[in-house]
Parts: sequence; structure tokens; C-alpha cells
Amino acid sequence: QVQLVESGGGSVQAGGSLRLSCEASGSIFRTSAMGWYRQAPGKRRELVARITSGDSRHYGDSVKGRFIISRDNAKNMVYLQMSSLKPEDTAVYYCNLGGPFTGYWGQGTQVTVSS
Repeated sequence: QVQLVESGGGSVQAGGSLRLSCEASGSIFRTSAMGWYRQAPGKRRELVARITSGDSRHYGDSVKGRFIISRDNAKNMVYLQMSSLKPEDTAVYYCNLGGPFTGYWGQGTQVTVSS
């Protein structure tokens, strides 16, 4: 059984920074791709960033140059460092293990960016 628990969300002013964390249970973490997705009210869930088991990283166009995804396999953790935050980054952020179609999801953490 895989469980994902996100933390680190909150409210911040535009231009600020936040760091999201996701702790995963289960031994498959080290061999799994991990991702952060977000969903704003009235919008579809979208990929923010993804990191493979081999540390290859992919970012959504809207966050390139501002967000950094990383992982710590020793701790079963994945992180999302968010900088230069904009009001349009406001959303619920979800941690994902294994891909958006067949993988596992956390409960989500709210990020609110005020102008």
C-alpha cells in the first residue's frame, strides 16, 4: 500500500517562495517517477514538475525557471521548491507516484498567492 502525504502549502505574496514536501510510504518509491500536479478552481489538473527514478526532470511551461523538483530516496521524500510565485500559481498541489493515470495521489495541499 502506497501513501503520499504532502506538506508545506500556505499563503504567500507574489514574488515569494514556498517549499512543498511529499513523504511516500512503500518500497517502490526509489524505482518510481514522482510528480507534482496542481488544480485551480474550474481548471483541469496539470503537471507542474516530474522527476524520474534516474533524476531526469521535466517542468510545465508555466513554472520553468521558477520551480525546482528534487527527491531524496533515503528519506522517501520529494520536494518542490517554488520561487517567484505568481497569483496564477494558486491551486491545490498534489503529489503523485507512478504517473497520472495509474499511479497514486496524495490528499493535496493548498497554495495561495496574493497580489
